[in-house]
Amino acid sequence: MTRPTPEGGNSSDQATVPVPASARTGPVSHAIFRVARLHRMIAGQLLRRVGLHRGQELVMMQLWDLGPQRQTDLVRLLDSDAATMTRTVQRLEQAGFVRRCPCPGDKRAVIIEPTAASHALRREVEQIWSELEAGVTGDLTADERATTLRVLERLESNLARAASPNA
Repeated sequence: MTRPTPEGGNSSDQATVPVPASARTGPVSHAIFRVARLHRMIAGQLLRRVGLHRGQELVMMQLWDLGPQRQTDLVRLLDSDAATMTRTVQRLEQAGFVRRCPCPGDKRAVIIEPTAASHALRREVEQIWSELEAGVTGDLTADERATTLRVLERLESNLARAASPNA
């Protein structure tokens, strides 16, 4: 199936979702939205195999790499908000993948640490991320992958600058 390109032609190797006329002034933003939606959907499907919800693996990755962390530090590391992190940690704790402990130096803070059960999960999560990466990059060459990563980093930088109150 083909779809109109922003230039007015057709493209058969692009996604088959037509760009609404009202979004044609932002084709890159529309493409980012579609790609992010599909990425989240596939990641969620893959993570379900090991009993995780989308985003929980990111918390676990930080804990596996950095060791026990204050919950507030996880919020900062993952650019999350406190309420979302609290729900995520509660679910991970109920699943047996993390444990919460009081912070010895700050009675208001909570330390989140990975459990032995989560360490057994690490290899499976790494495999899932490998599968996700393969699905994302498909038949891209090494040069195309490097270029894609550079462009995405620039887009992220542009968006971070636009989101900054001093922009």
